[in-house]
Amino acid sequence: MNISPLLKTFCLLGLVSLLAVPTLQARPKTSIKSTLSREENAENGTKNKLLLPYAFSTESMGFSMGVGGGTKGYGQEQLLLGATAFGSFDGVAALFLGMWDFQPSFAPRFFFSAQGMMGHYPKNRAYTAVDFQQDSIRPGSNDSDMDDFVEDSGYDNWSDFKIEYVLPWGAAANDSMQHYHLKGGLLRSAAVGGDSWNPLSEGVTTLMLRQYNRYRSFELEEGEKEATVHPVQLAISYNNTDFPSNPSTGSSQYLALTHDFAWLESPYKWTFMEFEASKYFSLGSSSWAKQRIIALNLWTGDTPSWNEQNNSDGSVSVTDRPPFYEGANLGGFYRMRAYPINRFNDRSVVYTTAEYRYTLDWNPLGNISWLRFLKSDWLQLVAFAEGGRVANGYDSDLLRDWKVDGGFAIRAMLSGAVVRLDVGFSDETTSAWVMFGQPF
Repeated sequence: MNISPLLKTFCLLGLVSLLAVPTLQARPKTSIKSTLSREENAENGTKNKLLLPYAFSTESMGFSMGVGGGTKGYGQEQLLLGATAFGSFDGVAALFLGMWDFQPSFAPRFFFSAQGMMGHYPKNRAYTAVDFQQDSIRPGSNDSDMDDFVEDSGYDNWSDFKIEYVLPWGAAANDSMQHYHLKGGLLRSAAVGGDSWNPLSEGVTTLMLRQYNRYRSFELEEGEKEATVHPVQLAISYNNTDFPSNPSTGSSQYLALTHDFAWLESPYKWTFMEFEASKYFSLGSSSWAKQRIIALNLWTGDTPSWNEQNNSDGSVSVTDRPPFYEGANLGGFYRMRAYPINRFNDRSVVYTTAEYRYTLDWNPLGNISWLRFLKSDWLQLVAFAEGGRVANGYDSDLLRDWKVDGGFAIRAMLSGAVVRLDVGFSDETTSAWVMFGQPF
């Protein structure tokens, strides 16, 4: 198992309840700008603040302790500020700072977000190789061995800056922000979208300019290995769902182009193109459920800059490609959840998933007096199946020999935000992940 889920779930619930806009690692990288109010907490409006110690245990970091906190709705009702620091006696030390959706007074349709993290970890893992023999299987490729990886202590530091512009049409024609009102965790205000696919009359369309940086190192016996990127990303998204935090109807689409200009320490110029689409169907309520939802997702991408060179010694070098943790990769929190993070990586990728989300009418967390600070609205049971693969080109190979997995999840809505514990099973591993926000 990748984590001790029960311990981590309990310790993170209070902190995650503050984060009503789950943008830290959300996919896609754009989001609808919004405010949220709960009928059960009307006296506080949209404001939240929290400071909370926590602890968790993972296979790669051991037992760690930290403190985190943040505020939402202060200064600007959509503005979120957060920070956390944690460490362990096994060599873990990390600090995170973030600000999401700052709205300049002179440009009400623009929103600025910035976040960053510095950390040293005892077990950094990489499914990759600098070069490989012509007749060998490259680590991280679709047919690679699960034990073919490099792992050692090292740093993982990153920063992320983005500017989003909400286009003045559809549901955002008169206001760049949407305002959601919930009762029992279900939408009671008018839906933003979901009825018909028409960007000019429904839903929200957002343009994004993003620049991010990441440095990873591996302190190996033969010397330190490093990987660095400084890409720029352009994207457009159209979200036509009824309630983006927990959609029950509608759809969303996301198209992005990422390019690294080989600035500073980044060794190669590379380009990655991707497209993602999601669709949601409501099956209504039942005697045991508030909601029953079928959710579908497709993601695909290609690296047109990819360049392979045959060397005189029989090895093959790949240049003009992103490092293993960028571009076409599968495994981890969001895609192929039964596998380790970045387990598969190559030039091209395709991924599909289906989820059945069953929102219980019974909410035990809401009935426990000493847990009421979590502002729990519902529990959701989920069954999911996933399939996909990476390949050395965007061709018919992407349709053969797929990796598949399946699993279940327990999710909760806390103060308008979704917290999830997903457990996935595959022929290689069983993995569990705790995150906030629906995976799509």
